[in-house]
Amino acid sequence: MSIQNLDPQIVWKNFYDLTQIPRPSKHEELAVEYMYNWGKSHGLETIKDEIGNIVIRKPATPGYEDRKGVILQGHIDMVPQKNNDTVHDFEKDPIQTWIDGDWVKAKGTTLGADNGLGVAMAMAVLESSDLKHGPIELLVTVDEETGMTGANALKPGLLQGDILINLDSETEGELYVGCAGGLDATASASYVPAEYDKNWLCYSLAVKGFKGGHSGMDIILCRGNANKLAARILLELLTKADVKLLDFEGGTLRNAIPREAFATVYVPADKLAEAEKVFAEVSAAIKAEYAGTDPDSEFIFKPYECAEGECCCGGDECKYVPEADAVRFVRAIIACPDGVERMSSEMPGLVETSNNLAMVKIEGGQFSVKTLMRSSVDTAKDALAQKFESVFGLAGIETSFAGGYSGWAPNPDSAILATMKKVYNDLYGKEPAVMAIHAGLECGILSGAYPHWDMVSCGPTLMSPHSPDERANIPSVAKCWDFLKAVLENIPVK
Repeated sequence: MSIQNLDPQIVWKNFYDLTQIPRPSKHEELAVEYMYNWGKSHGLETIKDEIGNIVIRKPATPGYEDRKGVILQGHIDMVPQKNNDTVHDFEKDPIQTWIDGDWVKAKGTTLGADNGLGVAMAMAVLESSDLKHGPIELLVTVDEETGMTGANALKPGLLQGDILINLDSETEGELYVGCAGGLDATASASYVPAEYDKNWLCYSLAVKGFKGGHSGMDIILCRGNANKLAARILLELLTKADVKLLDFEGGTLRNAIPREAFATVYVPADKLAEAEKVFAEVSAAIKAEYAGTDPDSEFIFKPYECAEGECCCGGDECKYVPEADAVRFVRAIIACPDGVERMSSEMPGLVETSNNLAMVKIEGGQFSVKTLMRSSVDTAKDALAQKFESVFGLAGIETSFAGGYSGWAPNPDSAILATMKKVYNDLYGKEPAVMAIHAGLECGILSGAYPHWDMVSCGPTLMSPHSPDERANIPSVAKCWDFLKAVLENIPVK
């Protein structure tokens, strides 16, 4: 069965169409063009701004002209993550979807329901002929996942509405009224590679099979960070078995908890038994530590297999990191803040501040670490940046920061929140949970250009976004659709 036949078909049809268009962050041009042409083909006023954001307007249905204007908002880009054994080019290939019980999944890749389902739901509103609503605008932003680029570039005066309903939340039955801000942190250094000794043995080290996930939503689950754990193993090998580090790489995106990390090392022949013993002991200890959160973790230490045409005889690419530099770099990775830094004192169960040690690369004379910091408290985010700077500064490694943005502060007097709570209670006989989220929703940035907007975020239930385990709950999509239709019918008058 195709996902196009799921209920409500008007939503799933649009989502299916989006899965067929490559749209990884910073490469969503085809999807932007598709949205522009889609709006025009439905006879709706459609605008593309300078950065690529799309605005599509639909007039009020007869009798609802006096209602406040509503902006339905989502982002068109998706996180490109795949399993190591999956062949997929996110810039060219469509997402292959399949149905597993109550869930829609992708075959070995991220699904793109974050935020494709939200955009598909808004598209369904625009093309429906039987809904009752006031003036509607759809705002589709670009590059949310890697820089909030579209939201940051949105110009004042482009949108006409008074209420923003962001459709990028990931738990049905929860209304979000606040989110964390973020900051990109980078540590970098250089080193002079040392000459290879032909008597050394070359070995591959791999840490894989960890669940990873969204660095905001899933950071509280305390899953293993492959970069951190590979560094723990490497430090033991470097200091106890005289192993030499050739290269180290792990993680691919700042906003995804790294699931895999890989290194290449040299082992003196007379130290091989000791290296294998150290590796076995440390990896067994780590596997036991994370048995509850990451039961499928794997640790591999085996002779390096040269690819066809690859030099394995001591060329420039075979030079290694000098011992002192290798230990310095690996210790800095181990000391780098990662995971939950502080829980919220105002909202129990909510992460206030965190850091995701997302990407590590040591190769060819260059060392780099890239992380994403999140916090709902700007001063706490600044303090975390200071800690990051201090850790790497003590190791003689330079740091830099970019892409900072503030969080979205809750508004307890929100009129649209009151409306949505009542509508949900009327539909389902219970009040929705009102939450803040430890992720970077665009609402906080958008309010800078439109400070008068009354904002709430909602959406269907997604699990494991930003990882190949991403999946969308089918019944929750139908509930969210019915809820959205009822909210639009009950928007307050101007």
